[in-house]
This record gives sequence, C-alpha cells and structure tokens, in this order.
Amino acid sequence: MTDTFKKYLMADNSARIQAVRLESSWQTGLAHQPYPECIRSLLGELTAAAVLLATNIKFQGSVVLQLQGDGPVSLIVVECTSELTFRATVNLRDPDLVPAEGSLQSLLNANGSGRFMVLLDPGPGSDMAPYQGIVPMEGDNVAQVLEAYMRNSEQLDTRLWLAADGQRACGLLLQRLPDIGGVMTDDGHSSAGAVQGADAASRAESWSRITQLASTVTSAELLETDIDTLIRRLFWQETLAELESRTLCWYCPCSRTRVANMLRMLGHEEIESLLEEREKVSVSCNFCGKPYEFDAVDCAGLFVENLDDSNSRTLH
Repeated sequence: MTDTFKKYLMADNSARIQAVRLESSWQTGLAHQPYPECIRSLLGELTAAAVLLATNIKFQGSVVLQLQGDGPVSLIVVECTSELTFRATVNLRDPDLVPAEGSLQSLLNANGSGRFMVLLDPGPGSDMAPYQGIVPMEGDNVAQVLEAYMRNSEQLDTRLWLAADGQRACGLLLQRLPDIGGVMTDDGHSSAGAVQGADAASRAESWSRITQLASTVTSAELLETDIDTLIRRLFWQETLAELESRTLCWYCPCSRTRVANMLRMLGHEEIESLLEEREKVSVSCNFCGKPYEFDAVDCAGLFVENLDDSNSRTLH
C-alpha cells in the first residue's frame, strides 16, 4: 500500500508512535497544483501532520490546519477527516514573489504576523462545539510550529519529523502518554491507577530514548523507506504493539450546490457586475481544480430560489 498510516504503542505504555506515508493520493492532490518546490514541500509536510493528528480525534469530523501568512504565501490549508480522506491547497499573493529557496518564515512570516491555526470541526449534526486555536508561527519548519502548538496549547510532549516532495508526503510522530497505570485501552490510554517512583522514572527514560532514536531519521529516509522498515530500523531494540493500520485517499467534497451557495453569499449585485464583464461566472475549486460555470440564467436562478425560500418563511 502506498498510502498508509500506522500506530504503535510502547510496551511500557509511555508513548505512542505514529507514521504516515502518502504517495498516489499525494500525487493526485498535486496534479492541478504546480507549486514551486519550496511551497510544495511545506504543503506536503502540513498534510502529513494533519493526517497524524486526525487519527487521534474521538469524533466523526475533521482536523483543519492552516498556515496564515503575511509574505508571498497568504494561506496553506489542509483538511483531514476522521475517515482519513484529505485535501490541501495554497493561496499565493503573487507567484512572482516566491523565492526559489523560500523557507517557512520567509514565505509566510516575513513581517512577523503569520499565524498557525488548528480547527477541530465535529461536522453537522454533532452536539460538540467546534474548537479553534490560533498561535504565532514559532519555528523554522512545520514540525517545529506544530510541536510548539502542542506544547503550549495542548500540554502534550510531541515530536514530529516531516518530509515531502513531488512524489511523497511522509511523517513520524511521537507522543508521550500520561504517567498513569492500569489496563491499557486500544486508544493508548490507561483505565486507572497512578505510576510513581521507579515506574515513572523508567517511562521518562523510555521517552528520552525513543526521541533520541527518532531524531536520527533523515528527510531522505522518511521519503524513501516504507513504514514497517522505518519503524524496525529506528526502534529495533524496542517492544512495540501495532495498534492500527489504515489506508488514506485524497477526496474533495466540492459540488455545484456548494459553489452556488458561495455565489449567493456574494450577493445579487456582485454577481450582476461579474456577468457584465463576461458571459459566465467561472469558478474552479482551489482544492481539486474542478471547474464550475454559471451563465446568466443559472445566476438568476440562485436568487429566485432565495426569494422563494424567503416567501415561504414569511407565509409560515
């Protein structure tokens, strides 16, 4: 399988280890998005990170990660659902301003006002309220930005190694689990009991050891090595339990109905202004590139439907 996520648990329950490798789905996502290499790498790293986080949510919804920039790049956004379908895109202020060797900071935080945002969206029909966290863009790469967010906002010891190119987007995540004992469940949490003294010290030593082992991985190794081989190579001396193995795919839920709703939000006057300039209103999805066209009759229908809905509400 070329698009795989796997999760492991340390034998002493001190940490979970997660890895993702995207290949065919990643190439599908890039097919209509010919970004410069430096931007493509950032998008791929954020995509791998979103997948690694989405696998830990306990609701039917999605994780959205955004890098909001004040430089040549205005926005990088990735969404990954609890079903492990994902989509990703980039908005550029001016492609001509993108340097060949652009970095995270130069591309998105040139003036110091770039932001990193995490949105947990439970989706329609859920009793759970959406969660949004926004923090300054601290770090030289996507992994460091996300580690800082997890440390400061979630109080979770988390380490990340990410790499991406035009063929693959890959990631490795280590997350320290609370020092609690008892029976371990399949989500990596314990049912009861406190670990004290030597046990807590041993778990702390385990965390230190595996982070040192993982720190030896290179970007080339992440991109070129399948997950099973990578985990064996890095943690050959550890006893790991494989908790989960899942496949992923690129999926964009855009539709003509969604685009029509977006056009309605622009308002009747704005749509009429666009039609005066051209015969049709053409919209392409930023994520998948699918084109949608609305001629004058289609556009008129958008607001006739709104009028009908308004009259119906008035009568009732």
